[in-house]
Amino acid sequence: MVCRLLRDSRHYVPRMVKPAIPTLDMNFIEGEVLYIDKPLGWTSFDAVKRIRGALTRRLGVKKIKVGHAGTLDPLATGVMIVCTGRATKRIDELQAGVKEYVATLALGATTPSFDLETEIDATYPTAHIDRALVDSVIPSFTGRIEQVPPAFSACKVDGRRAYKMARQGQEVELKPKTLVIDKIEVLEFSPSELTLRIICSKGTYIRALARDIGIALRSGAHLTALRRTRVGDIDITGCLSVEQATELIRTTDVVMPQEQEQD
Repeated sequence: MVCRLLRDSRHYVPRMVKPAIPTLDMNFIEGEVLYIDKPLGWTSFDAVKRIRGALTRRLGVKKIKVGHAGTLDPLATGVMIVCTGRATKRIDELQAGVKEYVATLALGATTPSFDLETEIDATYPTAHIDRALVDSVIPSFTGRIEQVPPAFSACKVDGRRAYKMARQGQEVELKPKTLVIDKIEVLEFSPSELTLRIICSKGTYIRALARDIGIALRSGAHLTALRRTRVGDIDITGCLSVEQATELIRTTDVVMPQEQEQD
């Protein structure tokens, strides 16, 4: 058995099938959608750049449109939807899907970025935090809520990216944004660490949620791990590693630019 890709409404999802079953030629110029499991430490642009490079080599072209539907921070992993060619027009549609994350929060300490990008700047007591307190606090963060994005974010302030200002030590004031959190489930708990499964709308900053939960627990918190496990109907189990995606591009049957022009 080998991993091949079966066409399904212009999406490609890994399935285990017999080698004798062929796949339709992939047409990356007309547009394909790939589901990638973004690795830790990579920016979303890093992943797109790697896919674009594999495509230009395979197709023998100097450039091809490649974009992603929904940014993941370098310290996050998981589902990233990559669109090629004319499928890039579908980015807004694809990134509008409900997101699911598994997040780990360190309790009792905060950082300026609300994650591990920056060093701890303050510590707080955690002895009073028990499961009953967590269970009483979590429901207040579900439904339609107002959330202030992190200063270390891509939000713009007077035309400038907030994270650039924050990294230069400038004060950043961002307005609250309305978003929807459908569900928060406690997966693991200890007085020093909390792991949550979160189902939420586009635009939710899990780092900011960690900050706010820490405050609600009368302590502090920051994000130490984040994995996006679903976007819309796309589950992490149906994603390719970047290496698998580039190998697919290198070896699968594709429609070449010359064939595209003849059609």
